[in-house]
Amino acid sequence: MRDVFKVSEIQLVYKHSAQRSILPYVKTPYDAFNILFNQWDENRLDLAEDFKVLLLNRANQAIGICPISSGGIAGTVADPKLIFAAAIKAAASSIILAHNHPSGNLKPSEVDISLTKRLQKGGLLLDICVPDHIILTSAGFYSIASECTFNEPCAHTPYAEMMLPILEY
Repeated sequence: MRDVFKVSEIQLVYKHSAQRSILPYVKTPYDAFNILFNQWDENRLDLAEDFKVLLLNRANQAIGICPISSGGIAGTVADPKLIFAAAIKAAASSIILAHNHPSGNLKPSEVDISLTKRLQKGGLLLDICVPDHIILTSAGFYSIASECTFNEPCAHTPYAEMMLPILEY
């Protein structure tokens, strides 16, 4: 009878390999792009969409990048449960969403904007800030938070000075 009630034990474990003193700070969309772009597989950037999350600690230091999904030429799946599971497991205070557009188009789609708003709302419930969603291409990036591309001055505006979009409930 006892075998009927056996369930798996769940353990939450996070091990960081870098010393906190050498973790890069993410203060602007450009900082986020540099970290993400240097870790992105350049062979896939123009081939297929990938979705990743840049995990930040309370000091806005990058503690890791978590790959969420790999898709096709026109899209990929960004499952909120997987995104927030990664953030919670890493004890992240903030997350920056990121995906590439193999087409080279830097502008976000309506789906990109909708997903960003949904995840910002979810983050509020978990006390995990979602300050930005970066779209990468081989030619540069677009920041949804600053509504600008890599070659505009606003790409260097600190996140602390940006107003997050007002969420509709």
